[in-house]
Amino acid sequence: MIHSVRTVEDYLFHLKSKGFVFREDAIGFIYFGQQYTNSSDEITNTAIEITLKAQKGFDGSFFISLLETFASNKIDSRKEAWEFIKKIELLAV
Repeated sequence: MIHSVRTVEDYLFHLKSKGFVFREDAIGFIYFGQQYTNSSDEITNTAIEITLKAQKGFDGSFFISLLETFASNKIDSRKEAWEFIKKIELLAV
């Protein structure tokens, strides 16, 4: 769980310390998705977390789709993102 907003770089480092290893192409996809959807670090980190939980690993197309969904629904905080995920029943949370 993310307790404070941190940069995507810091969050990826945190995940690495927990044993999640991202290949270079996945990291590129993360930064591409963030720029493509103009998402904040908080939303990008939340999308990474949800992607890992929903897909049991990093799936770039799922991640991008999630960021696009957040952007189109004007979701701009971690709390709103999780409320949306519960509402659409993406995860059993």
